[in-house]
Amino acid sequence: MGEPVRVEQREGFWRVVLDRPDRLNAFDRPMHGALAEALQSATKAPDCRAVLLTGAGRGFCAGQDLPAVAAEGDLGRLLAETWNPLVRLLRELPVPTVAAVNGIAAGAGVALALACDIVLAARSARFFMAFAKLALVPDSGASWHLPRLVGPARARALALLGDPLAAEDAERWGLIWRAVEDSQIEAEAEAVAGRLAQGPTATLVATRRLLDDGLARAFADQLTEEARLQAELGRAADYAEGVRAFHEKRSPRFGARG
Repeated sequence: MGEPVRVEQREGFWRVVLDRPDRLNAFDRPMHGALAEALQSATKAPDCRAVLLTGAGRGFCAGQDLPAVAAEGDLGRLLAETWNPLVRLLRELPVPTVAAVNGIAAGAGVALALACDIVLAARSARFFMAFAKLALVPDSGASWHLPRLVGPARARALALLGDPLAAEDAERWGLIWRAVEDSQIEAEAEAVAGRLAQGPTATLVATRRLLDDGLARAFADQLTEEARLQAELGRAADYAEGVRAFHEKRSPRFGARG
């Protein structure tokens, strides 16, 4: 057996591949540790300015490996020690993130994708909120993301019924950004990650945080936070480069991530 997570370095970004295709990339403890290690390494690598997360084989991620759960006993402790730190780490990376859902995403595998900044899916991909079929509630952040992305009514139906959601419907509902042809998912996702890697990294991460935190802020407080961030970013070299590029009618060349 090889490593459960494979890291491939591209120009400006890392492609991180969940690599247990025989288990539809379902997670056990070693896989949790391997992905956390890969993401922590990405935070320290100055040449990594975006992360692309995808799966090997015909699935993106089937969530938690159920046979491995039998040895855990306390599911709350399992979440506290594995999934929760993992999705927080992914959500708080100092670089933008892309999920390429190349096939089936189920349970916490859906939550893993939704923790990324931009989610693309192959047209053949399906999203299963399978928790209720196991007599469990949505976890790993799924209960937070679903109503915010698709609205309360659709979130309840997805969570209570556990029916599969096609990629095109996921795009139409706003669960993901875009559904693409199966043959194009890898190229499209790498193109998006490459664009993000060339962007102003600190600004992109600040934008993620502003959008997330704004959901819980009053309008006046959000205006204040926008002004604070603009003042901070307006003093940075990337802003000066963006202005120069605009006047010179060329693409900006933003500096290394801060």
